[in-house]
Amino acid sequence: MKDNKKGAFEVGQLYGFVLTLVLIGMIMGVGILVLDKFQQTSGLSNNSIEAINSTGNAIKDIATTWLGLIVTIVVLAIILTIVIRSFAVRR
Repeated sequence: MKDNKKGAFEVGQLYGFVLTLVLIGMIMGVGILVLDKFQQTSGLSNNSIEAINSTGNAIKDIATTWLGLIVTIVVLAIILTIVIRSFAVRR
């Protein structure tokens, strides 16, 4: 991709950002599914089950709370950058 002189973020670069977010979401989803399958496995010690539950709860909190917040902030920053650049004086 061609960089502009100021190094600002361009709309054409959103594809990589969106692809990264989708990939992170997929990895987190697969991680939750794997932890769920491990939890259903018999023969695990109580410490293992407790660790699996704690990890699963931590991942679920990140996926439901923080990932959406991060996406919202980044999208708003991109929109704000586009609006400010549209009103900038060209030299």
